Amino acid sequence: MTQIPPPNPAADPAPHTPPESDEEVYFEGSPVVRSELFKAFGFCLIGMIILALPILAHIYHWPIFNKWVDLGCVVIALLVIVIPVLKIRSTRYRITNYRVDYEYGILGRQADTIELWHVEDISLHQTLLDRVLNTGTISVVSSDHVIPKLQMQGLHNPRPIFDSLKQRIIAVKRQRGVIKMDV
Repeated sequence: MTQIPPPNPAADPAPHTPPESDEEVYFEGSPVVRSELFKAFGFCLIGMIILALPILAHIYHWPIFNKWVDLGCVVIALLVIVIPVLKIRSTRYRITNYRVDYEYGILGRQADTIELWHVEDISLHQTLLDRVLNTGTISVVSSDHVIPKLQMQGLHNPRPIFDSLKQRIIAVKRQRGVIKMDV
């Protein structure tokens, strides 16, 4: 007759609740352009001024302007107008029940991840204009060395995202047995 040895709690590699097997996506998307209205307006204004330089040069006969300088001004003006919009649209956030993924870059791409059990604090910030436009910024402070603070700017309808993220952080920390200790 074989005996089954009693369980050894010290040898148990997982003292916390077993993790869920499926990863559920709570939010996936880019910031909305309307969240950066003042910045976009400023860049458009600068672009229009640069675009106006060749026109003024031909009206007032400025000698340094020729067709190549005119073309350069048009290209620079278009870049000044388009790049901020491209920067906003090339940023992607993905919030799941275990992590926050952050991907950004116009020509080159970089992706970073914050595990939710590393998160120490989150906050939601909305200016008056943000509240009118239903946008906002969620700041995530973590113990992660690569991304100690992530600001997810320009999120549409940020309150439900913030609330679900807050609840998920608590649940993940309970699953992993994470205890916060003030030193």
